[in-house]
Amino acid sequence: MSVFTTQNKIIITCNKWLAPVLRSEVIGLGFDVDRVFQTGVELTGTVNDCIRLNLNLRCASQVMYSLKSFICNDPDELYKIAISIHWEKMIKPDGYFSVISNVFNDTISTNLFANLRVKDAIVDRMRDVAGKRPSTGSELSGAVVYLFWKNDEAELFLDTSGDSLARHGYRKLPGKAPMLEALAAATILSTKWNKFGAFVNPMCGSGTLAIEAALIATKRAPGLFRNNYAFMHLIGYDNAVYEKERTIIEEQVRHLPNLVIIASDISRDAIKVAKINAGVAGVEDLINFQVCDFEATQMPEPEEGAIVMINPEYGERLGEELELEATYARIGDYMKNKCKGMTGYIFTGNLELAKKIRLKPSRRIEFLNAKIDCRLLEYELYAGTKRTDKPKDTLVDPTEVA
Repeated sequence: MSVFTTQNKIIITCNKWLAPVLRSEVIGLGFDVDRVFQTGVELTGTVNDCIRLNLNLRCASQVMYSLKSFICNDPDELYKIAISIHWEKMIKPDGYFSVISNVFNDTISTNLFANLRVKDAIVDRMRDVAGKRPSTGSELSGAVVYLFWKNDEAELFLDTSGDSLARHGYRKLPGKAPMLEALAAATILSTKWNKFGAFVNPMCGSGTLAIEAALIATKRAPGLFRNNYAFMHLIGYDNAVYEKERTIIEEQVRHLPNLVIIASDISRDAIKVAKINAGVAGVEDLINFQVCDFEATQMPEPEEGAIVMINPEYGERLGEELELEATYARIGDYMKNKCKGMTGYIFTGNLELAKKIRLKPSRRIEFLNAKIDCRLLEYELYAGTKRTDKPKDTLVDPTEVA
């Protein structure tokens, strides 16, 4: 049996609340989704399918291929089950592997001990069956085994990704409080942007939103920026399969000469960092970088599918929050006065500050940025007067924003 051609359960993990967007990505690649949960999706496929998923997914963290699910009550049972698996058919005896886990069991005080029991089982079996044992360590640079163990239910997987897919590989300089690339992509894919209209990103910081927008519009897949995955270190790996998928993502890149992406920031250093990151991603020439206050951003003509997207600071201390109240109020004025005919988006982790925008969101989409509960707020910024029985309906009592 080769895991590269044998169908089994695949779990694709993601950060909390990204699963709906991840589901759409997976379906867009031609797969059927069997289940969606808060931090991922489940489908059925082979490790060869995992190759395609790894190269294409923007919102995923890891792509896991299930080996065995079982009842497990203590570390000894874990070792007994793990040593029964045919690791010699998956891990090279002279290779390298690591074990990672998420464990929620009263018999385990630290994940490291569970990892050690799995590692011991693999090494002992390989020594007995193959006559030699692979090297092990904590770096995810070779084959990777993943253990999920909650209460008495456990499951062992091949992690086909290795290092997290959520970091897309182009951001060499993070800048101040950067947004994770997978989260940035998910927020963009949750908007009404049609990928051809203008994308305007004031307060761009290190440029992640603008760069992800350029990558999405031109169909540049994350796999273009990476050349090492855990699946490459498994027995049965066929480099021709990988090269075929790599060729597909290279050939799907499209040229959009009329694409307008604008990224502005008042900090010259932030724009410098954003340009460097955009250069690594190969999209610097597609982005119009501007050093200015957000209200002075040179705006394009309104067009169908155009959006403006801002990720302002949230304010972690009282003094900062008071200062930001005026900024959020200015953002509201900027959207009303200079972004007419576009759809506006604010990504924020401070809903009290969001009330200062004094515009009524048409949608509120929940996200999590690190441990901060955030919302992507959508605003319809009509070019003319919207027909309504309440002429001032675009203004809202601050208590209405939730």
